[in-house]
Amino acid sequence: MAGFTLSAGERLFLHGPSGSGKTTLLSLIGGVLRADAGSLQVLGTELSALSGPRRDRFRADHIGFIFQQFNLIPYLSAADNIALPCRFSPLRAQRAGDVAAAVARLAGHLDLPTGLLARPAAELSVGQQQRVAAARALIGGPALVIADEPTSALDAARQAAFVDLLLNECAAVGASLLFVSHDLRLAGRFDRSVALGEINAAAEAPA
Repeated sequence: MAGFTLSAGERLFLHGPSGSGKTTLLSLIGGVLRADAGSLQVLGTELSALSGPRRDRFRADHIGFIFQQFNLIPYLSAADNIALPCRFSPLRAQRAGDVAAAVARLAGHLDLPTGLLARPAAELSVGQQQRVAAARALIGGPALVIADEPTSALDAARQAAFVDLLLNECAAVGASLLFVSHDLRLAGRFDRSVALGEINAAAEAPA
């Protein structure tokens, strides 16, 4: 990962073929996995120096994840799914302020009708679940939002609309966005586009 940087507030599009290691890279940046060698700093913190529980706390406080399969809790309401980070992170809850109001605001900005917020996540359409997952990642103003192939289940028109909504919301809270996809049609909406092969080549180059 030598030479790979993401600036504060930057929206970066990372692309590569299936099986190239995109999800592994995101898991390292998010502190889900621990690097065996090298240096990995996120928001000025060396993640390899943290214990597992401290990496979990760091992730909960500072990073919002949008997973490819969304990873919503199916029996919880849409509103409760969105608010989950505030239950695990007092810092996110503090930044959100009135959590119920923050949930409603994000839902509105992401085109989620208020009437859907009380429904279990399992009853929502794919597009609605996607927006719930995005709102969950954004609540409490994390400094970094990581999106792992979040548009793979959508058609081209809905992909473009969702990316625009996500970019606008990240800009509103000043969050950096690391968006991973194999669909190069989306790259033009981002500040910068990087191929995973470039990062791998830099990591393997002699010092």
